[in-house]
Amino acid sequence: MQYHHTKVLIVGSGPAGYTAAVYASRAMLSPILIQGIEPGGQLTTTTEVENWPGDTEVQGPDLMVRMEAHAKAMGCEIIGDIVTKLEVNCRPFVATCDSGKKYTADAIILATGARAKWLGLPSEEKYKGFGVSACATCDGFFYRGQEITVIGGGNTAVEEALFLTNFASKVTLVHRRDELRAEKILQERLFKNPKIEPMWFNELNEVLGTESPMGVEAIRVKNTKTGQLSEIPCKGVFIAIGHAPATELVKDFLETHNGGYVKVQPGSTKTSIPGIFAAGDLTDHIYRQAVTSAGMGCMAALDAEKFIAEGQ
Repeated sequence: MQYHHTKVLIVGSGPAGYTAAVYASRAMLSPILIQGIEPGGQLTTTTEVENWPGDTEVQGPDLMVRMEAHAKAMGCEIIGDIVTKLEVNCRPFVATCDSGKKYTADAIILATGARAKWLGLPSEEKYKGFGVSACATCDGFFYRGQEITVIGGGNTAVEEALFLTNFASKVTLVHRRDELRAEKILQERLFKNPKIEPMWFNELNEVLGTESPMGVEAIRVKNTKTGQLSEIPCKGVFIAIGHAPATELVKDFLETHNGGYVKVQPGSTKTSIPGIFAAGDLTDHIYRQAVTSAGMGCMAALDAEKFIAEGQ
């Protein structure tokens, strides 16, 4: 078995991973970046990004293509593969990939990000890909002129509901409380939009649909105060209840907190294992922004550079 050695191995390819790649390359560390299951991360499933400094508006996928190109231009080797196992009790560290290839590294930067959460209902699972989705930008197009529902009350839910009005005839936003957690500017847009109708104090009880062909016809919701059940006809259901960190790779040996986010030392990207650094949504349960992830990617590369220079 041939091992590919690198000073710095970067796992993940969102803003944190690519920024770490730019900085590690500039530090002459010849990093290797392994893209993971979703090259480009969550921004590849968004459309307009309006809060990336320097771009009044940029398409999420375009921004990630530019970041990847920047990392490559700086000299980072980018591999389309998935890390399935990390060995952290040895030095150098060993990463095994889905392809069977193994990489050794003096330092590792984890930037695996976060993924959409699901409610865990059997009917939700049954109709996934047949009317149930967690990505409006991936699937909204299929519901032109249809009535659809969005489940949730945070930024994700409001952004998805607003985006879906580009296609749908009506969007019902189902939320278990009577106020949203989303940013005020998003709430304003939502309440002004004639196509969106909020449905307060309700939660998804069941997705209803047909068997052949598989398709959603309605959802059953339950009032959180009275327990009363009611049905909303719709062709699409978008689950938008937030994200969970992608920690499958490291949860058994790295310290986590706040529901599974990797814990880093305050003001740094150092994890509970020296030589392993973490950046972006994997560690961040508060801000979860592209720009903060990129900032952490920079910090991780500088932390890794210092770690290697000190020969720890």
